[in-house]
Amino acid sequence: MKIDIWSDIMCPFCYIGKRRLEQALNIFEHKDQVEIIWHSFQLDPEMTAQPGKTIHQYLAERKGMSLERSVQLHQQMTENALAEGLVYNFDKAIIANSFDAHRLIHLAAKHGLGSAAKEALLKAYFTDGKNISDHNVLMQIGIEIGLRVLEIGEMLNSDLCADEVRADIETAENHGINGVPYFVFDNMYAIWGAQSVAILLDGLQKAWAASHKENNLLTSDGDICKTDGTCEI
Repeated sequence: MKIDIWSDIMCPFCYIGKRRLEQALNIFEHKDQVEIIWHSFQLDPEMTAQPGKTIHQYLAERKGMSLERSVQLHQQMTENALAEGLVYNFDKAIIANSFDAHRLIHLAAKHGLGSAAKEALLKAYFTDGKNISDHNVLMQIGIEIGLRVLEIGEMLNSDLCADEVRADIETAENHGINGVPYFVFDNMYAIWGAQSVAILLDGLQKAWAASHKENNLLTSDGDICKTDGTCEI
């Protein structure tokens, strides 16, 4: 069984959704027969490093809200994450473009390390306050998950894996995916957003049962982050 997941490293609901999916898979009786494929998605493709600006200020400016409201929303998100065992340190978060980080995930996937790269990058951004566009940071993460230094360096100093990232984004656009996380189970059952463990497990079970019977894409919506900067519950 295959699970295709579109998500961005800087999407708070994507990390929560990843944890909930892992919990669902721990219950799913066919867990050992599941392959997860991570697809690139950028909530803000034009984002650039902005030294001195906090993520609170960034969201306030992008959404036209007060700084106080931005801080409040990030605090709510922090509490949501904590319920899943995740630590979000938005006060340390560094505004950065995620394109090269997505390239690293694609490189890692060639060695069966896509999920390891995804986890390491999410932790680096949300918990550790690292700059995920910094090549030194990406190099260190790549080494830590088991990639070779020369291969990481070759990727970072070229356009290697850039086409894969763009292809993922184009596919998302063609399918009308404008918010993440977005899960597709065996090309049959789609779940939009970081829904509950129960709903994700239900999606796994339905897709497994229907995998040889029909090819109708069913959908279910949950908590998502959209390209307009909105994270909706």
